[in-house]
Amino acid sequence: MLPFKLIYSDAYYLPIGEHVFPAEKYRRIRDRLLASGVAEAKDFLEPKPADDQDILLVHTQEYVHKLKTGTLSPREEMELEVPFSLELVKAFWLAAGGSILAAQHALAERVSVNIGGGFHHAFPDHGEGFCMIHDVAVAIRRLQRDGKIRTAMTVDCDVHQGNGTAVIFAAKRAPGDPLPSASGSPLTTQGVRRKNANAGDVFTISLHQHNNYPMWKPPSSIDVDLPDCIGDDDYLAWLDNALSSGLRQSQPDLLCYLAGADPYKEDQLGGLSLTIEGLKKRDELVFRVAQARNIPVMVTFAGGYAQNVEDTVTIHCNTVVAAKEVFAADK
Repeated sequence: MLPFKLIYSDAYYLPIGEHVFPAEKYRRIRDRLLASGVAEAKDFLEPKPADDQDILLVHTQEYVHKLKTGTLSPREEMELEVPFSLELVKAFWLAAGGSILAAQHALAERVSVNIGGGFHHAFPDHGEGFCMIHDVAVAIRRLQRDGKIRTAMTVDCDVHQGNGTAVIFAAKRAPGDPLPSASGSPLTTQGVRRKNANAGDVFTISLHQHNNYPMWKPPSSIDVDLPDCIGDDDYLAWLDNALSSGLRQSQPDLLCYLAGADPYKEDQLGGLSLTIEGLKKRDELVFRVAQARNIPVMVTFAGGYAQNVEDTVTIHCNTVVAAKEVFAADK
């Protein structure tokens, strides 16, 4: 039995047909965790869809209305890069509910894993890059609204920069203030970019390949723009540095870890060179830092597009294994 909960539903499957996004990965991860003995059936919790009021903590009323009525414009559908359907909308509402549930359990159990979610390219007023609803942002704002947390930190280790995350949390927003939009100009600086760490109540870290999607990378609190083909050791050193710097500037009540599988060397949409073993060390590093500082961790799996989908499944399962190894001693 795991010392924490895994959040999963068969309805996480995205009805998008044949696509580079492996919609079946969620079920395969669940099945592998059970078959390998890493997890038992009682370790899994079934989420409920997020309420519309939860979604509206992050997304505009107009955008939510368009999604629920199927009235996106052709351009808005194109930006999603997945075929729109009302069934897909339900899957994204469920993913957001899963991240809320994972965040709630993380506060109680020190760590929890949503075997879905991590849709970090969703903006308040539109979706991009396979992402319709920003489940992590919804979870953070829900817990803040409920008075469960005051501050949070996102640690995004997807190969693609978390542009939606950066925009949503660009500045502290008082109730009633308009939601941020996606306007801005491209940033092309290589290396580490920082914005004013005091701008908001959520500190955002993104560690990503510089020469990759999205073209416009709005500033996170810390952006680490990695060169092509970087390997395990250099990646881990940059991550360690970013975590140390971020935690000197912020004292989060919750750490939201987007454990993307796409920095893997054989990922179809990535250009970094991490190994499966290196990605597990990445997970261990994040968990050990959080454990040492007694910061609860909510995990989402984000992207993963390996040529062999079983490699993506292995990488995501290893994140659960790493959490088990790091946090088991606490129980």
